[in-house]
Amino acid sequence: MAKAGYVIEVRGIVQGVGFRPFIHKQIVGHGLNGWVRNTSLGAELKIEGEREALDAFAEELWTKKPALALIEDVKVREYEPLEGFTDFRILASDGAAERVALVSPDICICEDCRRELFDPSNKRYRFPYINCTNCGPRFTIIKDIPYDRKNTTMADFPMCGPCEKEYTDIEDRRYHAQPTCCPDCGPRLTYCGADGTPLSGDPIAMTKSA
Repeated sequence: MAKAGYVIEVRGIVQGVGFRPFIHKQIVGHGLNGWVRNTSLGAELKIEGEREALDAFAEELWTKKPALALIEDVKVREYEPLEGFTDFRILASDGAAERVALVSPDICICEDCRRELFDPSNKRYRFPYINCTNCGPRFTIIKDIPYDRKNTTMADFPMCGPCEKEYTDIEDRRYHAQPTCCPDCGPRLTYCGADGTPLSGDPIAMTKSA
């Protein structure tokens, strides 16, 4: 079958909802190559492969999108000549002057994170900032769009090795989850006295009894 190339622009809530990881997995499943990136308008893809696979993928943007995504518009245009992509990549975001991308609200803890939160053997046991692609802070940490870690308050918290591994693993639910962190590299909750001095102890328990 003949190969083709599509540029696809997606608008709606497609940042901070696991959209790029979703795209990556669907692309691999269809044997396509190219790239995806966040933009100040939403998300943009440039992909190549068999035309039938391209059309099936474009349809799945609507039918198999992440649960937290809200797609308002998808524009598809064909281009040529083909660039001959040999893999698929998530590129650095394109921050254009116009900024109309929708920002996802904060999402309540998901069941997977809840299980980790109360598992004494998990490194995020009782970690108040636990999150993944399916839940966690979005609106309250973003400082600018596109929604990338460098544009959020998490920019001040470089990921440790294990978190970086999760962030870059396509099979992990924290793949490209911008707030990814753990007790070793993320924010810490502190209880302070009336004079602002940090006090030792469980900050949540101390707050409850204050």
